[in-house]
Amino acid sequence: MLKGFWKLTWVETKVFVREPMGVVGTLIIPVILFLMLGRTFRLGGQTVTTTAPFNVAILAALFIAVGAVLSLVAIISIYREGGILKRLRATPLSPVTILGSHVFVKLVFTALGLGLLIFAGRQSFPGAMQVDVVSFTGAVLLGTLSILSLGFLLASIVPTARFAQPIGAAVLYPMVALSGLFYPIDRFPRGLQYVANVLPTTHAVQLMEGVWNGSGWLAHGGNVMALIAIFLVCVGISTKVFRWE
Repeated sequence: MLKGFWKLTWVETKVFVREPMGVVGTLIIPVILFLMLGRTFRLGGQTVTTTAPFNVAILAALFIAVGAVLSLVAIISIYREGGILKRLRATPLSPVTILGSHVFVKLVFTALGLGLLIFAGRQSFPGAMQVDVVSFTGAVLLGTLSILSLGFLLASIVPTARFAQPIGAAVLYPMVALSGLFYPIDRFPRGLQYVANVLPTTHAVQLMEGVWNGSGWLAHGGNVMALIAIFLVCVGISTKVFRWE
């Protein structure tokens, strides 16, 4: 099983690298966005969260996660439409192994994108990226995993590969706007507050902000539990509605 997992993971890594949207959206665009916004707001010292109207590093990390999820939705849809999922299911590999390899590849590239982001930030804005890298990476990966589960749910119901990217973008980017990063959630209309509080992006942002500000994971246990709950719910629904062909 593990041998099959690693072989499939290597194949999916090559597919991901060859898919421009995945590489550009996960590794390149977030870093460029961060550097552009950093220069716009003249980040430096500890001013990354004081001179900017929002934490631009967290925004970039969120876009890394969204890029990985959009790539997942697109690839799964292409595989289904091309009959690849059907053929994979006929192999000795279990569905958990097949789908798990996709998730593992996306998490690895998310970590790589975050590493590039932190490196670029420390080189371009000395003193602006004073954060516990291990803890912050963990927060980003947990948030990404929760959002990826929503991506699997989208991939389960998207009719064709042609609609995968537009539908994914139409769902995920408004979630970024409602995450509370740009505007406090408690100032939203009550209906939008309910919506925002069930979105994985909202809890991912609150956890990342907590780690960034030094309050740590224990102070944001509710957000951690919410991210895990969203993951479990989306995975549970996906197992019921996922189409292999």
